[in-house]
Amino acid sequence: MEAEHVEILNFLRQYSPFNQLPEEELQLAAQHTSVAYFRAETQILEFNQPIDSLHVIRSGAIETYQRDGSLFNRLDEGGFFGEAGLLRKGRVRFPVKTIEDTLLYYIPGELFNRFYDEYDAFADAVEVEENRRVSHAVKEKNTHGSLAARVEKLVAREAVAIDMHASIRDAALKMTDEKVSSLLIYDEAKQDKPVGIITDKDLRKRVLAADKDPSAPVADIMSSDLVFIPHNKRVFEALLTMLRTNLHHLPVLKNTKVMGVIALSDVARHESQSSLYVVSSIFKQNSIEELSQLVPDVYKSFVRMVEEDANSRMIGSAMATIGRTFKQRLLELAEERLGPPPVPYCFLALGSMARDEQTIVTDQDNALVLDDSFDPKQHDDYFLQLAQFVSDGLHSCGYTYCSGDIMATNPKWRQPLSQWKAYFNDWIDNPSPEKLLHSSIFFDLDGVGGNKRFANELNKLIRQKAPRNKRFLGSMARNALNRTPPLGFFKDFVMEKDGKHRDSINTKRRGTGPVADLIRVHSLAIGAKRQNSFARLEEIIDSEILPKGRGPDLRDALELISMVRIRHQALALEAGEVPDNNVAPEDLSDFERKNLKDAFQILSNAQKYLRYRYSGA
Repeated sequence: MEAEHVEILNFLRQYSPFNQLPEEELQLAAQHTSVAYFRAETQILEFNQPIDSLHVIRSGAIETYQRDGSLFNRLDEGGFFGEAGLLRKGRVRFPVKTIEDTLLYYIPGELFNRFYDEYDAFADAVEVEENRRVSHAVKEKNTHGSLAARVEKLVAREAVAIDMHASIRDAALKMTDEKVSSLLIYDEAKQDKPVGIITDKDLRKRVLAADKDPSAPVADIMSSDLVFIPHNKRVFEALLTMLRTNLHHLPVLKNTKVMGVIALSDVARHESQSSLYVVSSIFKQNSIEELSQLVPDVYKSFVRMVEEDANSRMIGSAMATIGRTFKQRLLELAEERLGPPPVPYCFLALGSMARDEQTIVTDQDNALVLDDSFDPKQHDDYFLQLAQFVSDGLHSCGYTYCSGDIMATNPKWRQPLSQWKAYFNDWIDNPSPEKLLHSSIFFDLDGVGGNKRFANELNKLIRQKAPRNKRFLGSMARNALNRTPPLGFFKDFVMEKDGKHRDSINTKRRGTGPVADLIRVHSLAIGAKRQNSFARLEEIIDSEILPKGRGPDLRDALELISMVRIRHQALALEAGEVPDNNVAPEDLSDFERKNLKDAFQILSNAQKYLRYRYSGA
């Protein structure tokens, strides 16, 4: 092998999807790779032009665009592009332009297509990278298709099959033993694809109802006009195919091979994993034990939204709604056990639940506001039991006890309305960073049960008093600067130094948390009415207290950091691991690492402006 081919070979070995190939195939790719050089700002590919090779970036950087001219992706060394065109009629789908002087390797399309067809690991890596790059770009979506998941997610097991010469009785026995409602039929001489399929319905109509001899070959009753669906099609496309063809079973193809069969019942089961279904199910449960059994459904709902490319605002709102519903049902069950409350109350959600920004990793932050007729000697035993029941129930349902004891079980946070007003008046009128350090969370509050008028009164008090008190805003701002983004002097990631999460980034403590903190300060300064950080930003941008362009930048940074955190948790759930907030940089794509650094830099700049704006307070 010539020296230049050795250099290409060594380069390809470092990067996916090429590191999924056998060594001899890598050598073949290296020997047939050509090289091209482009200066910065050069258009490499135009939409719909013919394409006959996979483009791999040896050095430099490029941008790809949507048909409407909007940015789709940025790639640098080790990145590849053109695969979408090679897999779809040999026409460019995304125009490409260099943003730096760029050296490219061209791998012939014939080789790429053969690798894709023959090596599942290579094909999977190509598909994962394509989907990952799309989903990691910050895109605001106005719709969230409930059937937008890939068909392959519905395949629970390998297809069960039998030879076409086997008897109907044998086929029925195999379906019973395997507990399946369909059976693929193969011809031993043609093992590449099934020649037919039978279902439970066929056994009823074509055997029992027709008095067919069970010893006859199963080929006599099979349906031979098979309709297949590719594994990467959307669930709604599978549903439409079933409706159009009046079929209840579809074999799923991946790389020309059947990976399984999906049934109409699988689609229905998939729908049961929606957040709306989970919410409706919560109200049907009659004990903490029954409620806790819904936790897997909550996880599936979370993962499903991530897979369907919902944005962080949608996911945060859905998870917060589920959390509120758990609280509401637990309050109902508590009142059934304890009797009606002796005085009116309002159960508060605090922090991320109040802001509609929950993920799957969260503890419980809550409090009780009681009517001013509350008498501790007469009434507190009831509300302590109610608070304990709800807190224990939330813990059983995945919302762990608050390590800071900000829960209604703490008597300090189980007080009449007048005392809560005294708390807020003191925090705002007599502020200090120390006093507000552990009480900032109470400035994100929402009534989720009982008399919600109490929560409305507290939020009204905050809106009226906070904007007028510069000392209070200054103290809140100083606390908001305690948590800094994980960027070093040279814009490298600064990671956790010790503990089990060493060499990782805590995307909540160093990312979404600081963003929410500084947005809260600005929202308090303008008396914003809304709680969600994205909604607050809309009011902040309209108020024009930020330099032009800073608000949209901060919104995009929050979205990107949030989705990195959310996807990390979803991947952990899918892998059967315990989800957390700690992301290792090596687990991120190059594209994601670059954009995450940009997002953290936006946060850093926003914190500098926060310090400047409230420095005199």
